[in-house]
Amino acid sequence: MSGGYSNSKKTDDIYEKVCGQASFAALTMSRLRCMLRGIDIRICIVLLIAIPVFMFGIYLHGQKITYFLRPLWGSPPKPFHEIPHYYNENVTMERLCHLHGWKVRESPRRVFDAVLFNNEIDILALRWNELSPYVTQFVLLESNSTFTSLPKPLLFAGNRHQFKFVEPRLTYGMIGGRFKKGENPFVEEAYQRVALDQLLRIAGIEEDDLLTMSDVDEIPSGHTINLLRWCDDIPPVIHLQLRNYLYSFEYHVDNKSWRASVHRYKPGKTRYAHYRQSDIILSDSGWHCSFCFRYVSEFIFKMKAYSHTDRVRFPHYLNPKRIQDVICKGADLFDMLPEEYTFKEIIGKMGPIPHSYSAVHLPAYLLNNAEKYKYLLPGNCRRESG
Repeated sequence: MSGGYSNSKKTDDIYEKVCGQASFAALTMSRLRCMLRGIDIRICIVLLIAIPVFMFGIYLHGQKITYFLRPLWGSPPKPFHEIPHYYNENVTMERLCHLHGWKVRESPRRVFDAVLFNNEIDILALRWNELSPYVTQFVLLESNSTFTSLPKPLLFAGNRHQFKFVEPRLTYGMIGGRFKKGENPFVEEAYQRVALDQLLRIAGIEEDDLLTMSDVDEIPSGHTINLLRWCDDIPPVIHLQLRNYLYSFEYHVDNKSWRASVHRYKPGKTRYAHYRQSDIILSDSGWHCSFCFRYVSEFIFKMKAYSHTDRVRFPHYLNPKRIQDVICKGADLFDMLPEEYTFKEIIGKMGPIPHSYSAVHLPAYLLNNAEKYKYLLPGNCRRESG
């Protein structure tokens, strides 16, 4: 017993000398051995492998993880007060106004349709042909700069001959980009929207005229605008609930598009904007066809040009073959999870969008020119390279 004790004591004394009195390098190594003493080397190896793999996984899928956990940190927006929408071509306008709780006017209001234009030539043709019977003045502003400060050609100016049917009612403006690299894209977007306010005044808008505020691809149905211009006592600002489509009218996402709005214009108060400006929304009022382009090159341009360019996290997202595959699958160009606020909605929308083969209640101009715009109709997912 005494011998064993003596040996242990000597060992402790030696260890004390090594851990406490050696050189700095030896002391550091000795302390590391002290810390690792009793730890299984296999655990260390597993940790050395697992930690970098975990960090790489966060780098690749961090955005997905954040979106999936959104119900834990995000609160859903306040619900809209949704107004039922009544329409049939065989019902009189007086009756339609009455069904909505409004009165019919003796004459319709003037309507101004104002848009910021990027590169959506085909969608603009659908929009203006749909609205042409009801719009007093079309107002379009384009810039030689994208929201992300990339130079771009004046595509509308170069294709203006395609829109001769609105020329007598068109107020066109061009604004030079500021080309401030590294600036938040939403700053340039806001700058262009302020310029659109000025262009509306040049177009001659007056108090109580109707003003539609929406992106080019957010298309109000013609009968919706006709209803609002003929009815009295409509809300000063009303959002339009649009059917949400992606890539074409084959992929119906949901009916939750709400940013389009119609305003009874108030000089000095009405400002052109693309955010929520009212708690009232009119149900089933048109179509939102996002990323609905003819050419793959247009997809690539839009992905680099619009305000959410940060979603292009990896260069291969812009690969033309990948983009074509994503379109035909109905998958997400940016490999993102749905932007929802409940786990039920997120899980329900995960994966590709189901194909729809219904072409009912689409813009009349589209169906009347189906051969020209067949890429927007069900069963035609292949795109031209451009």
